[in-house]
Amino acid sequence: MIARVFGTAAIVASLLGAAAAVAQEQDLPIVRLGLLQYGTVNWEAKTIVDEGLDEKYGFELEIVPFAGGDATKVALMAGNVDVTTDDWLMVSRQRAMGDPLVFIPYSTSIGAVMAPCEGDIQSLEDLEGKTIGVAGGPLDKSWLMLRGMASESGMDLAAATTPVFGAPPLLTEKLRQGELDAVLNYWHYNARLETEGYCEVISAQEAARSFGAEGAVSAVGYVMNEEWAEENPDLARGFVDASRDAKEVLAESDEAWERLREMTGAENEEVFQMLKQRFREGIPTSTPTQERDDTAIVYNELAKIGGEQLVGPATEMAPGTFWSGLESGS
Repeated sequence: MIARVFGTAAIVASLLGAAAAVAQEQDLPIVRLGLLQYGTVNWEAKTIVDEGLDEKYGFELEIVPFAGGDATKVALMAGNVDVTTDDWLMVSRQRAMGDPLVFIPYSTSIGAVMAPCEGDIQSLEDLEGKTIGVAGGPLDKSWLMLRGMASESGMDLAAATTPVFGAPPLLTEKLRQGELDAVLNYWHYNARLETEGYCEVISAQEAARSFGAEGAVSAVGYVMNEEWAEENPDLARGFVDASRDAKEVLAESDEAWERLREMTGAENEEVFQMLKQRFREGIPTSTPTQERDDTAIVYNELAKIGGEQLVGPATEMAPGTFWSGLESGS
C-alpha cells in the first residue's frame, strides 16, 4: 500500500514536472525576426529553431515573412518586428537621421563579377568596353566599391563599361543567353553560375582590401532598435548568441544542411554543395572591433562616390552603427 502511494506520488510529480516544463516553454518571451520570404537568412533562422537554440537562450524565435526589403524596414521602425536584416549603410544613414538602429554582422558573402571561365574577361581592366549586368541598381554598394577600386588605377568603370541594372535572376539569365559579357551579382546567384562554367573575376571584398580593410567586411547583418536592445538586454544578447551557435552548426554539420536542402532551392546536388560551401565561407571571422574599423574605411570610400544620395547626412559612418554589445559581450 505504501509502495503504491509512493508510486502514485512519483507519477504525479513527474506529470507536474512535465506540465511545468511545457508552461515554462510556452511562457518564453518572443523575438520577432522579419525576413524576406525567400532570403538566405532563413537558412540560419530555421537552424536556430530546428536546433532549439532560441529556447537554449531563453526566447522563442518567431519568423515573420515579408515580400520586400522596404516592408521589413517599415515593420522594424513601427515595432512590429524586433530584428530584421539590412546593411550598415542603411543603419548609419538612419542613425544620422535620429533612428537608433544598430548593426550585427551576419555574412561576408558579398557581390562579385562573374564571366565565362574561358572568356576574355579575367580582370577588372578587361571589363572596358563590355556590357555588365549590375544587380541592385546604380547605388549598389558592391558596384560602388568596384568603381572605387577601378578609380585607383585611373579607370572610370561606369564610363568604360555599359552597365545594365536589373533584378538578379534576370541578369543571371541574360548572362547565360550571352546578352551580357559579365554580371555583378549576389553570392547565391554566383554560386549557381560557378557550376555552369562561369568564374569569379573580382569581388567587392578585393575592393575593400584595396581601400585598406584588413579582414572581410559583412555585406548584410541583423538590424535592431538600440532602445529595444537596452530594454531587453537578455533577449538581444540571446538572439546574437543563438545566431552564433547556428553558424557553428551550419559550418560543421552536413546533417543540418540536409534539413535545408528544399529551402535552398538547389536545382541539383552540385548547386547544393556549392551553396553550402559559399555560405560557410561567408561566416564572419573578424573580431567585432576589427570588422567595425574595416567597415568604416569602406564606408568613407563609398561616401565619396555615392554622396548624400547613398549615405544621407553622414559623411562618415555614424558612431554606434555596430552594436556595442558585440564588443562588450554582454
